[in-house]
Amino acid sequence: MSDLILGIETSCDETAAAVVRDGHVVLANVVHSQVALHARWRGVVPEVASRSHTERILPIVEQALQQAGVTPADLTAVAVTHRPGMVGCLLVGLAAAKALCWRFDLPLLGVDHVQAHVHTGFLADPALPLPALALVASGGHTALYLVHAPGRTERLGTTRDDAAGEALDKGAALLGLPYPGGPSIQQAAIGGDPRAFDLPRTLLGADSLDFSFSGLKTALLYTLRPQQGGADPTPPTGTRLRDLACSYQEAVVDVLVAKLRRAAERHPVRALCIGGGVARNTRLRERLASDPALSALHLVLPELSLCADNGAMIASLGSLLLREGRAAALDLDAIATPQAGGKARLRP
Repeated sequence: MSDLILGIETSCDETAAAVVRDGHVVLANVVHSQVALHARWRGVVPEVASRSHTERILPIVEQALQQAGVTPADLTAVAVTHRPGMVGCLLVGLAAAKALCWRFDLPLLGVDHVQAHVHTGFLADPALPLPALALVASGGHTALYLVHAPGRTERLGTTRDDAAGEALDKGAALLGLPYPGGPSIQQAAIGGDPRAFDLPRTLLGADSLDFSFSGLKTALLYTLRPQQGGADPTPPTGTRLRDLACSYQEAVVDVLVAKLRRAAERHPVRALCIGGGVARNTRLRERLASDPALSALHLVLPELSLCADNGAMIASLGSLLLREGRAAALDLDAIATPQAGGKARLRP
């Protein structure tokens, strides 16, 4: 049976809405980024973000519906992110979704934001071979999942401190580069030497699939400012900046690739997919495509618009929830925390 799902995403600093048919046909995918709004603070300010969502949510939803050529009455259901994220931001999207569901008598589908990033593999490739590995790497999350089936995942590892995107943001700040850090470091690294500076790769125990990036950030700090120095360092320029940015980016990518390779050796997977803002990194994509072990898998590297926060991934996972009869009540609440680790089926 065909379905037409409106997906709404407001967990952080993107106001997003999309219309997706049958879980994988994207008819519209509209995203308004707040990067310029938060640049002065070099990070997302929750109250500022939620206020911006309040101003933008209805125009973004209307734009998505217009681009898709549909009306609310044509929809089968509305899917919305209700966890994890900034509570004030989540509440804006929830309020909009609930209003649409109440007005047009539509089912409400509560979606886990991180699991939607995992599900992006099925949005990009509905025939994704299983079992598969899924890496979610962003400013707020870095986690590795074993995907048994659509909507049935097992978390293998997560970050113990900074997320990969957070480490890139903090590294960019130390280097005097603009926010957001990931794209700035990628641009600054062009032409640099990835081995010019000996920065650490924290892999934890020999069997660990968890991540840790705080030591890398500290190593960059002390490379710029030796421990005996007192004053803040002058941001590097020229060749030194290129080499530092390139070495720092390579260290982050090395850890991500090493953990994926370790997981692939341990589990008989057939495919690998990536999601989250860091999944847009060109160097990470190059390394995955060239790695002898990982490139032998069926690689799903979604188009860039599907990696950062977006409504299409919410609608796609919402379609699965609808087919499994997992509609939520209109009293669905916002939850700041992600689902607990371990084996679990998605719950609205």
